[in-house]
Amino acid sequence: MKFVTNPLPGMNPWLEAYWGDIHTSLTTYARDALQAQLPPDLQARVEEYLSVYEPDEELRKDRRISPDVHIVKQPGMSKSTGGGLAVEELVADEPFRVRRRSPPQTLRYIQIVDLKANRRVVTAIEFISLANKATSAGRKQYLAKQSELIDAEVNLVEIDLLREGTWVLAAEQEIYPDRLKGPYRVCVVRAESSEEAELYSAGFSAPLPIVRIPLRPTDKDVLLPLQSLVNKAYENGRYGNDLDYSTMPDPPLKTEEQSWIENYLKNKTAPS
Repeated sequence: MKFVTNPLPGMNPWLEAYWGDIHTSLTTYARDALQAQLPPDLQARVEEYLSVYEPDEELRKDRRISPDVHIVKQPGMSKSTGGGLAVEELVADEPFRVRRRSPPQTLRYIQIVDLKANRRVVTAIEFISLANKATSAGRKQYLAKQSELIDAEVNLVEIDLLREGTWVLAAEQEIYPDRLKGPYRVCVVRAESSEEAELYSAGFSAPLPIVRIPLRPTDKDVLLPLQSLVNKAYENGRYGNDLDYSTMPDPPLKTEEQSWIENYLKNKTAPS
């Protein structure tokens, strides 16, 4: 089955495997959608930061490290191995090269800044990535940034369209209502009432929400139409030529999710 446009009414789980491209597209499209609605003295812009890899400092603390083999220069020794075989007779095996450590990812988010107040950040909008929620170092970095934004009285909008990884939203999983615990989620924390959170449901079977984006207390909220942004990323990325709906997306769907999507796509392609 091939679909030029997003065949699902909501989020398409097959897009999660291409999150680098989707994340970049959604961030750019969201910036553009918001820019047209902002008051003249506010500006939306895309900012970048690097994800980090942090070794476990507790394991390294007070640890003495010494090499298993010392190579030292001894005067007057001949060029041979301990077994008497001349070095010139040895042929080295070819090693198998792998990447020792993944390079840090460049992550992007949206800042809305006040041009009349020294470009003070009014609102931050995060499309959550696996780098934020799949490793302890990434989670630690993101949660620290999350706390800094809320403590600085910046409006925070978190959009999580990835099923994989640990929960990192500002609204804890335990207080999230069951009826909103879909495969995806959106959380908004307003600067003037940071002890509360505004939650939106998000899934496959219904359109993704149009999210109210807070600005300054004197400004009217602007609107972020998530579904149209996802559909645009699908079409502009030409994923209709790429995605194979006969195979399970990664990560796999739950049984009931897979059943619903299979039936929906089957009906969508059935002749009328």
